[in-house]
Amino acid sequence: MSQDLNSRAFEGLERLCVTPGASGIVTAPEFPGIERMQANFSGNAFEPHRHDTYGLGLTMKGVQTFSYRGERRFSLPGQVIVLHPDEEHDGGAGTEEGLQYRMLYLEPALLTECLEGKGIGLPFIDTPVIQDKALAGLLAAALGELDSALEPLFVDDFVSQLAEGLTRHARIPQRPLGAVAWRQVRRARDYLDTHATRAVSSRELEDVAGLDRFMLSRHFRVAFATSPHRFQLMRRLQRARTMMGLGEPLAEIAFATGFADQSHLNRHFKKAYGMTPGHWLALRRGFPQAPSAWR
Repeated sequence: MSQDLNSRAFEGLERLCVTPGASGIVTAPEFPGIERMQANFSGNAFEPHRHDTYGLGLTMKGVQTFSYRGERRFSLPGQVIVLHPDEEHDGGAGTEEGLQYRMLYLEPALLTECLEGKGIGLPFIDTPVIQDKALAGLLAAALGELDSALEPLFVDDFVSQLAEGLTRHARIPQRPLGAVAWRQVRRARDYLDTHATRAVSSRELEDVAGLDRFMLSRHFRVAFATSPHRFQLMRRLQRARTMMGLGEPLAEIAFATGFADQSHLNRHFKKAYGMTPGHWLALRRGFPQAPSAWR
């Protein structure tokens, strides 16, 4: 990536900003398997939580601090953050000046399919804060204009370069990928996505995938870095977030997305995103204050 492209990408990162000093979250148009966002925070923002995706970020202003794999970490402007799927972490500003950063959440399957030809599995990076200008420039190109949707050809090249960049930093040797039952696990994934709002039984998923539940669980985790159950849970929560953004009552959202009740949704939402539904909604642009019943 040329220096000119890097500079243009980083200029783009400055064009879409929330009010300086104000806390808030801005989300971008989604692309299948990819979510992008910008956040401004002061103090502790997120309680311990974990995603089923890679979390790839750039600190724009201030000092970003978070606990990860038993240590307190710090990220400065220009550094790259890499969080592995299902690794617990929190997050917040490391100084009183506050924090601005951007994150890209990538479904592991996009990387797995890219690395399949090399015969290796997902890269695991034990140091989550990286100094790498090339990788930072690559992320800046994807995060530069959050008001615009990503284009498919851009994403193809982005994932290819990202796989190379992350593999370069994987200090722990990557395991041979082995023969992943791709056709079967994709069928299971698509079925779980389609039926995310109801309980899917093990027997039902076995019939769909054509694998027994234990073999399916192993292949699913290799392909997508999470279990079938957690994959379905995260799809429910994504749909709940979409409905929240439309202003629908939280009790109705819980019922529509397959949770037992509002408290059940609240608990899982906080575990997945590190804050309550009300707090999350209050931070979204255009929602300065959420109903007190949601908090």
